[in-house]
Amino acid sequence: MQFLVTGAAGFLGSALANRLAREGHNVRGLDDLSTGDPSVLSPSVNFTRGDINDRPKLWTLLQGVDCVYHLAARVLVPESVLYPREYDKVNVGGTVALMEAMHDVGVRRVVFISSGAIYGEQSEQPLREKATPQPRSPYAVSKLAAEYYVRTIGRLWGIETVCLRVFNAYGPGQPLPPVHPPVIPNFLRQAALEGTLVVHGDGYQTRDYVYLDDVVNAMCGAATAPGVNDLVINVGSGVETSVRELIRLVREVTGGNPEVVYNPRNDGGPARMCADLTLAKEKLGYSPAVSLEVGLRNTFEMDAKLRKLKG
Repeated sequence: MQFLVTGAAGFLGSALANRLAREGHNVRGLDDLSTGDPSVLSPSVNFTRGDINDRPKLWTLLQGVDCVYHLAARVLVPESVLYPREYDKVNVGGTVALMEAMHDVGVRRVVFISSGAIYGEQSEQPLREKATPQPRSPYAVSKLAAEYYVRTIGRLWGIETVCLRVFNAYGPGQPLPPVHPPVIPNFLRQAALEGTLVVHGDGYQTRDYVYLDDVVNAMCGAATAPGVNDLVINVGSGVETSVRELIRLVREVTGGNPEVVYNPRNDGGPARMCADLTLAKEKLGYSPAVSLEVGLRNTFEMDAKLRKLKG
C-alpha cells in the first residue's frame, strides 16, 4: 500500500513510518521539523519537509496514496495555554486543509491520531468513547475540534475516517525538551542522575501509560480494518497507574533513589484516566502486550540518551 504519514519525524510518526516501511509499504512522510527529527527515519521513507497547511505540497504528496495517517500537531498542553491560536492553526486548520486536499485528490481513508486528553475530568472509569468530552486545555479542544472536522467532512465527502484517541504514549526515543518534558523519560532521566522527581499533586492522580509498540500496532491495524468508518477508538493500556506507583517502578528499573518533591497541582489535569479498550479489541483486534514495568525497562535500556546517564 501507499501511505502518507504527517508528523512523520515525531515520536509516534517516525515509529509508524519506519514500521510501515519495514513491512514493505511505500511510505511518504511530511513534517515541518518544528519539533521532529528526520534522522530517526528509515532511508526507505520518502521524507518531505513542509507545513500541513501547504495545500500544493499536500496535493503532490497525496497522489496515489491509499491511506493517510494524520499525526502532524502541536502537542504540549502548557504551551497551548500560552499560544491557543497557534494550536488552532496547526491542529484544526491543518486538519481541515488535509481533508480538503484528500477530497481534491481522491484519497479514500484517513486515520487521525487524537488524544485521550479530550475526556478531561470524568466520574466513570475506565473511559468509554461515548463519554461526553470535557477538554481542559486549548490542546485538548483543538484535538476534539479536529475529530469533529474529520468525521463531518468524511461523511459529507465519502472519505473513510478512523479517529484513535491515544492515551499517554511512551517508549525509546521519546524527545526530552528542556521545558515541559514528558513524565516518563523525565522521571527515568532524573532517577538515573539521582536527581529530583517533581510531582504536581499528591501523587495519587492516575494515567494510562501505553507503550510505543502497542500504539503502532493499533495504528497499523486501523488502515485496513473493516467496519471502522466514522468511529472513535481508544488506544491505551487499559491499566490505571498512579504517579506514586510509576515512581516505584522507575526506581526499580533504574536502580536509582531520587528525591521526590510534591508540589501543589498546577496543570488542571484530570484526577484519573484509564482507557476502556472494548471497542479497540473488537474492531482492531488490539490487545496491548507490554506492561508498564517491561516498557519502562525497555525504554531505559534501549534509549541511548538515558542509558549513558547511568554509565
